[in-house]
Amino acid sequence: MRFGEENFYVDPVTLESLTLSDAVRDGDEIISGTLHSPSGHRFEISDGVPDLIYPFELPAVDREALQQYEERADAYDRYLPLTFSTYGEDEQSVRNAMIDKLDLHPGSVVLETGAGTGRDSEIIARRLGADGKLYVQDLSPSFLAKNIERMRGKGAYLEPALANGYYLPFAENSFDACFHFGGINAFGDIKRAFSEMARVTKPGGKVVVGDESMPPWLRETEFGRILMNSNPEFTYTLPLDKLPIEARKTRLEWIIGGVFYVIDFVVGEGEPAADFDFPIPGVRGGTHRTRFHGQLEGVTPEARRLAYEARAKTGKSMHQWLDDVVRQAAMRDINLKD
Repeated sequence: MRFGEENFYVDPVTLESLTLSDAVRDGDEIISGTLHSPSGHRFEISDGVPDLIYPFELPAVDREALQQYEERADAYDRYLPLTFSTYGEDEQSVRNAMIDKLDLHPGSVVLETGAGTGRDSEIIARRLGADGKLYVQDLSPSFLAKNIERMRGKGAYLEPALANGYYLPFAENSFDACFHFGGINAFGDIKRAFSEMARVTKPGGKVVVGDESMPPWLRETEFGRILMNSNPEFTYTLPLDKLPIEARKTRLEWIIGGVFYVIDFVVGEGEPAADFDFPIPGVRGGTHRTRFHGQLEGVTPEARRLAYEARAKTGKSMHQWLDDVVRQAAMRDINLKD
């Protein structure tokens, strides 16, 4: 970890600033030490890599995923090209097309979670140039070590860390873009992961995520059944219901034989905004807001028929007629004297 970058990280639990102690440095590099927060949480730095993983005791689903990653690390790069050749796809073309969606420019600050062995990291780094910064994170020490080795000598500004994708150790609005491809299905909390990506990305920045998922229209075909039988990862459903409320201009694309999804969105602030208060033309009338918040108890069919007949004679909208009638009746009853 480079000296000074410790101030960029925060406690992934409380989001408090971290303080470095017992540091061992080699020039501008922090080789070892401890990052700790006011809440008492401690995160060790070893071989220049901070371990910011939380929860400290991972849930069973995350422990199982981590074990699988550790077991696959040595063979991963050797067999991954089969994923693309199976469908007649060019790996570099596919990866570059995904990274195009990040809308990067030289000098951007980017976070890549689940960065794996760095097959996307090196493409992102080339886009950023000498003035950009790339923070790469993974849950697996073995995968992250291969990423660091792949990126060595590339001349890119790279900051690696061990971290859980759904407890990100960064303050709000820290990055221009966030990228994650592969391994989302294994997350213990996908909804929280997407929310965290939006939280640490600046408003107007891009989030791009993707993973395996057999589309609904192919699940009953022989093509789909063969692939889902061979790789259960294809049985996972599309996580559209897990996207954060900050997602704007959301796009979905199926890639790599049509069995991997890529979702990209622009990060907004809170819920979308809309004008709910303009008078809606027509018989019903009212506004979007009054139609939602102004509902009263139902009436009998006969009362409803009479109300519509009376409204028609006045020429008012039903909203205005009801509002007038209810107000008049309410004021009359409120002002009744014993």
